[in-house]
Amino acid sequence: MECRVVSAVLKSLNDADQLPVLLARQPIYTKNQDVVAFELLFRSQSGEVDRSITDDAATLAVITNSYSSVCSDGEIRTLPCYLKLTDKVLLNSNFPELPKESFALELLGHTEVTPELLERLKQLARTGYRLVLADYDPSNPKFEPLLSIVHVLKLDILKLGLQELPEIIRKLKPYNLELLADKVENKEQFRQCLEMGFSLYQGYFLSKPIPVRGRKITGNKVVLLQLLAELQNPDTTAAALEQIAVNDAALTFKILKVVNSAAFSLRREVESLSHAITLLGLDQIRRWVTLFLAGAEPGKPDELTRNMLVRGRMCELLAELMGRPHALNYFVVGLLSQLDALLDIEMSELMEQVPLQQEIKAALLTRAGMLGEVLQDVEVYERGEFAALQRLVDPSYYEVSYRHSLLWAQSVMQAMSEG
Repeated sequence: MECRVVSAVLKSLNDADQLPVLLARQPIYTKNQDVVAFELLFRSQSGEVDRSITDDAATLAVITNSYSSVCSDGEIRTLPCYLKLTDKVLLNSNFPELPKESFALELLGHTEVTPELLERLKQLARTGYRLVLADYDPSNPKFEPLLSIVHVLKLDILKLGLQELPEIIRKLKPYNLELLADKVENKEQFRQCLEMGFSLYQGYFLSKPIPVRGRKITGNKVVLLQLLAELQNPDTTAAALEQIAVNDAALTFKILKVVNSAAFSLRREVESLSHAITLLGLDQIRRWVTLFLAGAEPGKPDELTRNMLVRGRMCELLAELMGRPHALNYFVVGLLSQLDALLDIEMSELMEQVPLQQEIKAALLTRAGMLGEVLQDVEVYERGEFAALQRLVDPSYYEVSYRHSLLWAQSVMQAMSEG
């Protein structure tokens, strides 16, 4: 069964449209940590970065169909993407008619601000495009005429400095801009920016835990850990697993709902955990137990769970493409690599509470071994640092795997919300 599933996945990756560009997305949040847009991170293999997206209808279709959609409260929503463009592309007479509801146009700081460009931006704003200015430097007068044209202004909080921001914001007030705090790396920075009145936020602050010393795993996560421990016992039985699962009937029901969902296209309905084990095998049950261990916690945004799912699936796909044995272990490593942020428990403390194989723990703690190598590459890809990839597989397969993982995570989120 497992081999057939793997070969089907690899075939679908081979059959997928390969793009002339590497793509990833970074969420843009409101003050409530809801995702309202995505920043597109991309790099072309040809060097024609802008044109590889704007001149390619297939690439634009993939972005609108895969990169801009999320599952929120069981509903699929399409969000706008911030698309970085040079002045050269914006001024090109062949600039395509991009869908205004799907793309916000982001101007980079090194742009040469000319009267011609200002007129072009005004024209784009009049026709309904949302304009974003990045890399703002308050000491450079070239940005001044742009402030009355653009809608969103990105402020790099690390470059500008948290201490200097209140005065910068005060001077920007007359322009009535929507301010986006960029490079927000931890919860404390998020809190300070919140107090300053930013309306949008971007950065990796969600993936950093606020550790509470001595905090223990609680609730249905305890039952899941007991199941995970039993699943690592080579002599376990369906009866032994059901004996543990019976302690949380609601959780068992939710696991069965996911297994029966489109996320795992089965021809017949699974009615019990023992039935699921008979049909799928222990490895696949271990997958879904691990998946629910990554389920949302009170006060934690959906995006954290979504990213854990994407990361887990992409790690597994790369392992399969490389012909690595035990690809499911790569899934577990990717999925649990942000469990510390989800539970606000330091990873080292977490590993003392979680029953996992030593090689999985080593990958999670220090990115060691073959598992850690793949996890590290997936993390690099997520950040859009494409030049730093180890190229464990052909570069185009990274994008196809990432895209597949986005859609897979979306269907799992939908199934989990229905449970």
